[in-house]
Amino acid sequence: MRRLVVKLTAGADEPERCAQAFTVAATAVAAGAKVSMWLTGEASWLATPDRAEQFMLPLSAPLADLRDLVIAGGLLSVCSQCAARRNLGSADLLPDIRIAGAATFVEEALADDVQALVY
Repeated sequence: MRRLVVKLTAGADEPERCAQAFTVAATAVAAGAKVSMWLTGEASWLATPDRAEQFMLPLSAPLADLRDLVIAGGLLSVCSQCAARRNLGSADLLPDIRIAGAATFVEEALADDVQALVY
């Protein structure tokens, strides 16, 4: 199975786009795909404690559950510049979430047998 890289550029400010990205990433993890999800812009906040738990969208799976599935079965990253703009460091994030930069994203997205999606 191909690997999937999902980049999310919206957070609670655009709930449908945000939920869709997490739903796709979590579904891919559940299907056995190797998934790397990147949180950028306002989505960066969803890597901090309690933010995903506060997210509500009717008829959508709880965002915290989707996030936890991605963490458990894939890799969840926060853009380094986005984290810095929000004064977020590794200690501010949930366990097992990394901060990484554009070079790492590009390396993952351009690897062989990878499908990249941006939401």
